[in-house]
Amino acid sequence: MKSHRMVTDDVGLLRAMAHPARLAILGRLQEEGPATATECAEVAGLSPSACSYHLRTLAKHGLIEEAPARGDGRERVWRALQKGWGMKDPESGELTAELLAAQSAVIQTVLDEASRRLAEYLAQSSRESADWRQATRLAHMVLYMDPDEIRALAERVDDLVAPYRITERDPETAPNGARVTEFQLRLFPRAPKRTSEG
Repeated sequence: MKSHRMVTDDVGLLRAMAHPARLAILGRLQEEGPATATECAEVAGLSPSACSYHLRTLAKHGLIEEAPARGDGRERVWRALQKGWGMKDPESGELTAELLAAQSAVIQTVLDEASRRLAEYLAQSSRESADWRQATRLAHMVLYMDPDEIRALAERVDDLVAPYRITERDPETAPNGARVTEFQLRLFPRAPKRTSEG
């Protein structure tokens, strides 16, 4: 794995990531290590041949690569090149309509998939142990903030969660019984209320 995290303003890459199957495949490779198209197909809900197409697309954009073969070498094995990825504003500071549309599309896909995983958890939460149920936190709060306060709060949250990120923590050294845990943070200003004149 070449680096911990990629941040990009590449429109083509963002368009490629605005697809739930590709997000699922990349997540599988980042979280659990190298896998074949057949293994990735299980998490993406696709046939192995359809999954192979998405694997090649991810490889074309520098997110994954072929890994050393295993066993008889008849199936290609793929691995992630980073443990995480994110978006950045262009260095010029100019956010084009094309880049904004690509960013919005991938954000919407990520949020849709996050909501789906939360629904999956809630649907089976009665089967979780009391310890896991009591530890789970789902909160919605309405705040009153300016941009500087939002940035400061986000930085504090980043600092708090940094030691637990999958990009930083080795599962071998995590406490016994630790599981992949999802942390969803959404800090955004509500759209202004429309006036009768607007």
